[in-house]
Amino acid sequence: MKISPTLLSVALLACMAPAAHAAVDIDEIGGSKVSFEGLVQTDGAWYDSDGFDLDADPNDGDDTDFELRRAELVLKGKGPGNVDWVLGYDAAGDGKWLDANIKYSFDDKRQYVQVGQYKQFNSMEELSSTKNNDFISKAVVTGLYSVGRRMGASYGYRTDNWNVSGGWFGREITEGRGRGSGYGLRGSWAPVNEEGNIFNVGLSYVSNDTYNDTIRVRSRPAAELSNRLVDTNIRNADGTSTLGLESFWVRGPFKLQAEYMVNTVDRYETGFADQPGGDYQTQGGYLSGLWNVTGETWSNKDGTPGTAKPANPSRGMWQLGVRYDTLDLNDGDTRPGKLDAWTFGVNYYWRSNFKFALDYVDVSAERNGIDEDPSLVAARAQFYW
Repeated sequence: MKISPTLLSVALLACMAPAAHAAVDIDEIGGSKVSFEGLVQTDGAWYDSDGFDLDADPNDGDDTDFELRRAELVLKGKGPGNVDWVLGYDAAGDGKWLDANIKYSFDDKRQYVQVGQYKQFNSMEELSSTKNNDFISKAVVTGLYSVGRRMGASYGYRTDNWNVSGGWFGREITEGRGRGSGYGLRGSWAPVNEEGNIFNVGLSYVSNDTYNDTIRVRSRPAAELSNRLVDTNIRNADGTSTLGLESFWVRGPFKLQAEYMVNTVDRYETGFADQPGGDYQTQGGYLSGLWNVTGETWSNKDGTPGTAKPANPSRGMWQLGVRYDTLDLNDGDTRPGKLDAWTFGVNYYWRSNFKFALDYVDVSAERNGIDEDPSLVAARAQFYW
């Protein structure tokens, strides 16, 4: 993949800009304190593809991909009163709208209602901040099953130790992206919730209709830029639902995190032998461990772990991590494959605005009855404010 010269110039200029410790305050307009945030990520990947070519452009003659992964520009407003709003756009690639919503909090901010586009209530990792991903690529099940951002309306209730949220959603704002209406529910509980010592468990359920009668089920091998390694189309689909179990544990500079999801595609009977009825069910999960070598810990916000800033900005913060992913898309006579992957990563946060990441991913997969054992190295440079 090639990086747009214009977007590359924006990324380079952003990286040359003076470091800021937080969002840039703009002005107070109509009782709303407006600020500006941004995120620029540039990724590279080098493949040892085995039999299946992971290169996103297999005709370019090499085994590498480079891409300006994100160029996010976000306006945020606080006020008037208990109203918060956000309007975000990602200029990378073909461009897409990000969060674009209004939230009203009440009952001393224990309750809220929200209208607009926002991340839906499934997958702890999907709800976490993109700029603080533990690894360059999110877990395989997160990329496959999470709904992501959709337009809708929601309600949430939170306390210091537990929270519940739910809402209805429709399509994405950006034309040609996610469609199909549905609803999502999520709850989490932290019986242990203090600085440097957290144990949290959660449960989520999301259900949505299909935009047409075909659902494409496919996944990359824990690599954001590569081709999909397992892939199939499920026809005569009436809807899909995902049940997710999640948990994370923090003890000082160590964090363990895990999610397991079961997805069901409801299929209607057609009477044709090549279009079977009955449910199509798949599942997968991950387990990851992170160590902040420089001693920082994590926080807990509504059942998602928050990454601390470097305790010593000039020294920066180092992280070492390992993750195991597993995914099984075989069910009955539908057998597109399954995969297991190990990811080993190192992250370096420098000052308050820069992050550099390097991952090695080793994959063992069965794809349409053929064994595949690719591996890859991925790198990311990131600037944010």
